[in-house]
Amino acid sequence: MSGSPSGSGSGPGGPPDESDLSARLRRLETQLEGKRPKAAPTGPARAGTPGGSAQLGQAMRLSTEFIAGVIAGGILGYLFDHLLGTKPWGMMVLLMLGFVTGIYNVMRVSGFSGQKAEKERRDGS
Repeated sequence: MSGSPSGSGSGPGGPPDESDLSARLRRLETQLEGKRPKAAPTGPARAGTPGGSAQLGQAMRLSTEFIAGVIAGGILGYLFDHLLGTKPWGMMVLLMLGFVTGIYNVMRVSGFSGQKAEKERRDGS
């Protein structure tokens, strides 16, 4: 046998009754709510929402800007070599120039090109 008294009181030797347990549970819940970090609001940045598709569109545009620069440099280099007979050099130089142009386009579209800093420097001087 358990050896506990059969009373329903919350005395020193007795088990706590239902109202005491529910009061303790409510106190514990309020303390936990105070200590939990606030949940971030569900915004449009979640996958499958319009914000997620906007980010996908931005990524597609950036990759297209880069690839277009490299392809344009390669085509111009090939034409330059074919017309002028400078076999590997025109292709190599213009392909590298297309690569640099692609990187510049990605930086310009994404806002990392430093144009703001340069503009602030001119305005502040």
